[in-house]
Amino acid sequence: MHTRRHLIALSLATTMLAACSSVPPMTDRPPIVFMHGNGDSAALWQTTLWRFESNGWPRDRLFAPDQPFPLARDDDSVAQPGRSSTAESAAFLKAEVERVLKATGAPKVVLVGNSRGGNTIRNYVQNGGGNQVVSHVVLGGNPAHGIWAVKGLREGSEFSGLSPFLQRLNAPKNAAGDEVTPGVKWLTLRSDNNDKYAQPDGVWIGAKGTATHIGFDGPALKGATNIVLPGVDHRETSFSPAAFDATWRFLTGQAPRTLQPAAEPTVTLSGRVTGLGLDPLDPSSGAFANNLPLTGARLAVHAVDAATGVRRAVPAWEQTIGADGRWGPFTGQPTAAYEFVLSAPGYATTHIYRSPFPRSSAVVQLRPERLAEADRDAKAVVIFTRPRGYFDLQRDAVSFDGKRELPGVPPLGAGVSSSKLKLASDSPRSIAAEFNGERVAGQSWPAAQGHVSVLELTY
Repeated sequence: MHTRRHLIALSLATTMLAACSSVPPMTDRPPIVFMHGNGDSAALWQTTLWRFESNGWPRDRLFAPDQPFPLARDDDSVAQPGRSSTAESAAFLKAEVERVLKATGAPKVVLVGNSRGGNTIRNYVQNGGGNQVVSHVVLGGNPAHGIWAVKGLREGSEFSGLSPFLQRLNAPKNAAGDEVTPGVKWLTLRSDNNDKYAQPDGVWIGAKGTATHIGFDGPALKGATNIVLPGVDHRETSFSPAAFDATWRFLTGQAPRTLQPAAEPTVTLSGRVTGLGLDPLDPSSGAFANNLPLTGARLAVHAVDAATGVRRAVPAWEQTIGADGRWGPFTGQPTAAYEFVLSAPGYATTHIYRSPFPRSSAVVQLRPERLAEADRDAKAVVIFTRPRGYFDLQRDAVSFDGKRELPGVPPLGAGVSSSKLKLASDSPRSIAAEFNGERVAGQSWPAAQGHVSVLELTY
């Protein structure tokens, strides 16, 4: 635990790392395509991209695409608005790989996937011709044998170990019974027992006390190099320093020179602004994430005081989002804290506070919030979120507005990545949140005027 906190603290010491920012590029490195997981976006790979760059992997050989509809279908064989099938997901990856090969002239690529992204990669390599153009695969927290394998429980889902999809993927490929496609080098990364989607009990799928018939070793694959990362949660199997370390060693045969981002003198930030979709056949079912552009949204970027979240001056950047959903590029400072303000019809005006960006990034994806009906009684709403991992109150040093307890986060286990604070006053004030050495501060805004604040962790 102390080692883990030390690594996070190092990542925040951007000024001390500035001298390490000139790392000779390794121009012979193959391109890497990173595939995000269920309901996620390319943004989750931000720190991983920084770590690769800081160890000399050329920035123009790192690719993290957004799948338009990242959520899996409830039943893979039944069309569902706003969701993608395993075949659609594999076709998306195939097109991305072909685009990368054409752009770089490389003969082969490396594929790195988190969670559902691993299903997509395995499907593409096994059934979409990927075995001809992929040299290495790294799978973090991939539910390779399902999240559950219970007769009668959504057996058509790609997350069921009994699904036709996973049964085909896991069928033996040779006399040794290997589950991985030959001709490609495979690495799986899993937790020892802290991955919410590799649990023998169904607590995280709403079936506490019911056996899932999936073990902690569910993400491991016969025929692959299988590594256990003690204590990590589901997302940290891909986005933690330990995951990067294992990935770098697998790809290069050497230890990385650093596990943390090396600061640049100035940073250029850009990304996409996306929204939340509704099922046109059942709008009452609630919103779901997609990676479609939120055309017409307004974005303003303010430099803020890192200790309080108070704005320092007029907006440093303002933009109306076009049809491609892109925002930026915005040039900033690696030691500055920023507030990103998003406004769009049908959404709350969302104030996203971030800790400093030590390096440039083209995957600063932004999405406004909707004010939930259950929160209409609040004078102000502040969300504390950790996109690249979960909160574990026994494992982590965490506080939200000065309190150790996080609303909505259970005292045991790593399965929730956000916490919501409902304030009884609409008077603006500073709200701070901390996680293992990273601190983010922002301001509260009146909910009655349609505002929501988000304190978003980077690490």
